[in-house]
Amino acid sequence: MITLSVIVPVRDAEPYISDALTSLVRNARADFEFIVVDDGSADETPLIVEDVRDELPGLTVLRNTVPAGLADARNLGLSLASGRYVTFLDGDDWLAPGYLTQLVAAIDGLGCDFVRVDHVQVEGRKRTLNRAPEHRRGVVLKPRDGILPLNAKTMVDYPYAWAGIYRRDLGELLTFPGHLHTAEDRPWIWRLHREARSFAAVSLAGVFYRRLVPNSLTQIGDERQLHFFDAFEMVLAQVRAEEDLLPKAVRSFCALLAHHLELIDRFSPDLRGRFTARAGELLAGLPAELVAGSGLEPERAALLRPLLPDDAYAEVRQP
Repeated sequence: MITLSVIVPVRDAEPYISDALTSLVRNARADFEFIVVDDGSADETPLIVEDVRDELPGLTVLRNTVPAGLADARNLGLSLASGRYVTFLDGDDWLAPGYLTQLVAAIDGLGCDFVRVDHVQVEGRKRTLNRAPEHRRGVVLKPRDGILPLNAKTMVDYPYAWAGIYRRDLGELLTFPGHLHTAEDRPWIWRLHREARSFAAVSLAGVFYRRLVPNSLTQIGDERQLHFFDAFEMVLAQVRAEEDLLPKAVRSFCALLAHHLELIDRFSPDLRGRFTARAGELLAGLPAELVAGSGLEPERAALLRPLLPDDAYAEVRQP
């Protein structure tokens, strides 16, 4: 019987995939399975994955001839998973030795639907511990209690799918919006916290998250960045009728939009125009009082002002 399924979507990760695979070898157990989904790599990634097959029992490799995107690659892996639990690893990250056994022990001991963990952010040789926002550790909580308060970073602002372990019988709650190529984890984490029954956070930091990778979508300014708006339209649709949660979703959108606007020079002039147009459309459809009360820092609120309707959001438009 398989205890844990580890899903590893990867595309063009030749410089990094050996680190990820070696870390899986150091975490392997007879009751673990590893599902690598090669999402149309055009470099040496497939050959590197094949080289480790003999060292990694329980390895299954799937290949998309045409890239489908991270969300669909994860969903393909989920469709073949047979473990009692599921976790994720991106192809440019890696795990500490023994981490997966500790992860399974945590959810076994707590008996909840999912467990969220800390992680180590890697930038070159720099290592920074990033803690999950939930300060209550090792206790079972209601997932909805991890969404608020409004003006603090909470568990829905920590969307990394790989920073946790999940009961596979959560079923559709674990699937990602398939057509999204970026921000797919935002509607995913909101739905998980709104609809699951129980969760916990534990002080375990065994995932090493490599930032500023050149081919990462966080570094590429192409039209896939417009999927940010599709993702938040899904979030807002989830909570539109929930008066307690809608202000949090609006604030999260405004904060992330301001972040994107800070980096908008990486976009081509055409994409910049399309991005700001989508931003204006979505802002215009939000309750004016919630945008006004989103509580952004003055510098970030100033980035949104040119996008707001002329006859609305007067409070936000004030210099």
